[in-house]
Amino acid sequence: MQWYVAVIKKYTVFEGRAHRTEFWMFALVNFIIGAVLAILDAALGTSSVLGGIYSLAVLLPSLAVGVRRLHDTGRSGWWLLLGLIPLIGLIVLIVWWATEGERSTNQYGPNPWDGPQPV
Repeated sequence: MQWYVAVIKKYTVFEGRAHRTEFWMFALVNFIIGAVLAILDAALGTSSVLGGIYSLAVLLPSLAVGVRRLHDTGRSGWWLLLGLIPLIGLIVLIVWWATEGERSTNQYGPNPWDGPQPV
């Protein structure tokens, strides 16, 4: 949960790098919250109102952590636009997000594991 909160605290930080753990833990918690809200929407008959509000609330943090994750692999954040290409773009992004980041400092900053980690 601390990884999710760490991403939310960096709400619009598109600079720097994000390690795989930070990205994937945020994605996992985000998925679980979305599933719970979908169940609540179905039970309350609100037709995706809660899920839609939540999706809008985490849109910027999701984009920011995706860009920082690409930075960790040495790629520009503009590659995130590849996700606009149906299916193939998303597959390529998932592969890049799952790839281990550069171990040394790159043009986007130092290795995220070199600094303090969320506890």
